[in-house]
Amino acid sequence: MSAPTCTRPARATRDGVDIRLPWWALALPVLAFVALLLLILNPADAHAATDQPAAVAHLLEWLRQLTAG
Repeated sequence: MSAPTCTRPARATRDGVDIRLPWWALALPVLAFVALLLLILNPADAHAATDQPAAVAHLLEWLRQLTAG
């Protein structure tokens, strides 16, 4: 016994392939490219986080104390 298939007409090009993209499929890569380009053009704004390792170590120590106690 075969299952019924639902065939609905899709918007297709001359070759029969649907090539429409959602708006975000183009906007997100463009946004990422522009952000990276701005960082390359002005590297003074790209600061390394100097206090980040201390915050991570403090969080890990707090988690260790929480699970031990």
